[in-house]
Amino acid sequence: MKKKAAGIGSMRELVVALFAGLLVIATVAGAAVASNERVDNQLRLAVLPIPDVLPIYVAEANGYFAEEGIVVEALPVGSAVERDQLMQAGRIDGMINEVGGAALFNRDRVQMKIVSYARVPIDEAPLFRILAAPGSEVASVSDLAGIPVAVSKNTVIEYITGRLMASEGVAAQDIKFASVPVLPERMQLLLAGQIKAATLPDPLAFAALQAGAVEVTNDLKVAGLSASVISFSVAATDEKHAAIEKFMRAWDRAAADLNDNPDRYRELMLARIRVPKNVQQSFRIPPFPRGQVPSKLQWDDVQQWLLEKKLLEKEVSYEDSVTEKYINRQ
Repeated sequence: MKKKAAGIGSMRELVVALFAGLLVIATVAGAAVASNERVDNQLRLAVLPIPDVLPIYVAEANGYFAEEGIVVEALPVGSAVERDQLMQAGRIDGMINEVGGAALFNRDRVQMKIVSYARVPIDEAPLFRILAAPGSEVASVSDLAGIPVAVSKNTVIEYITGRLMASEGVAAQDIKFASVPVLPERMQLLLAGQIKAATLPDPLAFAALQAGAVEVTNDLKVAGLSASVISFSVAATDEKHAAIEKFMRAWDRAAADLNDNPDRYRELMLARIRVPKNVQQSFRIPPFPRGQVPSKLQWDDVQQWLLEKKLLEKEVSYEDSVTEKYINRQ
């Protein structure tokens, strides 16, 4: 998340090869009613190749979107910046982003609504880990006091790193950061011992662990800290309300499938999600939350950080930015 960027940009770091294509729908004046109905039942979402988006591919593979009578286009993007630009241009209906990203989108006017969590840390599956270099003497969070932790500045990773360290009693003046925005470079510098500590997302963090890095802590330790979310544009919630309801029913079914039998979908994950080769069989497919949205407490904490960093100039309404109307209650 860079200053004045449209989104918090945590995943902008994922410099990866991505999968195919963009379907652009043009609404032509005088088009037939049937054509308009097709557009109303079509949703386009920008997705990065991260585990958080896996329910979309499971729902597609299991025919859940077809059963609901909707067409869902998963549009691959190379960075959060590209994703956010597509949203600004009105070329997508929704995306998987972060709580702070939605706040930044809505800083001047409400442009999107968070409709559900996509992923949160659950069980033994964190989203982010703070790691120390192989052979490091760093054994606890307190050992990181005064040591620069490699992150991408002004992003969700910096926010999470700072909050995790503060939760373990590290004084604000002792929380230091080093800017290494590109994830593969950050991992390599860590493994080579050229930086002492770094924060990485799974599955890259898990791969670093298997290569000798040492885990200091992760975001399972602080409830309500990390999350990715499903967000739709206000135009979509206004004009494609029924399609979003159907999408969320299909997503929830897919999340239940993944939670019940994750390894059934390993091949699909490896086809769609970037997983380092050394952990393709050992990385645990994470569980997915169901029927939840971020709390106001979580929203307020992220927003406070954005205000402190001067990435926001004024508060953004939680009630205008988060809705429970699409939640499927178990």
